[in-house]
Amino acid sequence: MAIAENYEEVLNGKYPAKAHAKKVAEWIVGKGGDAKGTIYLEGQKQKLNEDNDGEAPFRQRRYFFYLSGCELPDSFLTYEIATEKLTLFIPPVEADEVIWSGLPMSTEEAKAKYDIDECKTTKDVNSHLANTSESAQSTIYAIPEQVSDHITFLSYKEKEFKQLKPAIEYCRVTKSDYEIALIRKANVISTAAHVAVMKAAASVKNECELEAVFLKACVERNAKNQAYHSIVAAGEHAATLHYVHNAAPISSQNLLLLDAGCEVDCYASDITRTFPIKGSFTEESLAIYKIVLDMQNQCINALKADVLWDSIHELAHKIAINGLLDLGILKGNADELFEKRISVAFFPHGLGHYLGMDTHDTGGNANYQDKDVMFRYLRVRGTLPERSVITVEPGIYFCRFIIEPYLKDEGQNGYIDEKVLERYWSVGGVRIEDNILITKDGVENLTPTPKEIDDITQLIKSG
Repeated sequence: MAIAENYEEVLNGKYPAKAHAKKVAEWIVGKGGDAKGTIYLEGQKQKLNEDNDGEAPFRQRRYFFYLSGCELPDSFLTYEIATEKLTLFIPPVEADEVIWSGLPMSTEEAKAKYDIDECKTTKDVNSHLANTSESAQSTIYAIPEQVSDHITFLSYKEKEFKQLKPAIEYCRVTKSDYEIALIRKANVISTAAHVAVMKAAASVKNECELEAVFLKACVERNAKNQAYHSIVAAGEHAATLHYVHNAAPISSQNLLLLDAGCEVDCYASDITRTFPIKGSFTEESLAIYKIVLDMQNQCINALKADVLWDSIHELAHKIAINGLLDLGILKGNADELFEKRISVAFFPHGLGHYLGMDTHDTGGNANYQDKDVMFRYLRVRGTLPERSVITVEPGIYFCRFIIEPYLKDEGQNGYIDEKVLERYWSVGGVRIEDNILITKDGVENLTPTPKEIDDITQLIKSG
């Protein structure tokens, strides 16, 4: 059976907070840290909107959630490395709050729900820190910008503020069965929403309606939070990589690019599909779609643990070059086009990124100062470890802002046939994105969303 394929069964258990805490502690100690130290983290505070008394949308801090599984605002935790004791502190009962919001979670309920050893109220945080075993001779590990003013570490011999954040970011790259199950569930819900959009596309009048269809499908499946702002881009709007207006009329455009994904219990999905709005590709849009699908399939098939992601990104560019040569958009020798980085005009972003609690998850070691334009926006550099989850999202775009400087450059314009290119501006852009689990010998595709040409065209026409 695939890892966490039976995601509902896996999710009947508890979020593995103690296993995560131990993993982080081992990283710290392995780097020379204090084996008798204490890890300290705070959850996000509930905030009010700046200009009224309404609550701002709440998003739990991911560092805190990774070691707690707790979604409650205004909470704290400690993890004593030597004893492996994880203690959660949650807000106490406040009578004035109960009037408006009802009874909060009790410490007994929290201990039963979360993978922790003890639960106290937030009134006990400082006294607990002062009384932690051997604290006077040990080190407290915290994230400096995430320590409240009223918290004191006076009882600790050493205060260490540099190691905890990178430790958690490193550990988050490789996923437990529970985390994989959450991502898989988010993908299943988002797939239902993508399918709903495909079925509705032919009858709508603007991009807003399709965004609403997607959101409705997620919310009615109890996924009320989106992992990121959706991209619903018809026609040439899809040439804008992070198009977020989602409000333009839909009339004669051929393609719609939908980049959207919900989150489940703080874990993201990130799925892109591009499809013909009325169910039929044009000659030009079909040709580009086939190239991008080939890019994605070949790159996914080349993945396994310890593969160099940079080389997979290069593979995507080489496939794009060959495809655009076959169409006559590019001219010349494939190797020379690759060396001259001409394909970056049509595929300017990185092939993908790690996925987890953040859409662009931690640990990628990107180098946005890279002088090589092919790698400047590659969010992951280096080899992929087993149990990491990465997006594979190649694309080909016809963005005038990006391509026209190539056409005006004497050293580059000879590689692009402007007459052939003219037929493709209306395509806008094509991107196909799946969420891929890296295994020892290959991959598992966590994204069941239809993408084969016959499948998507039949879906659209069935709506």
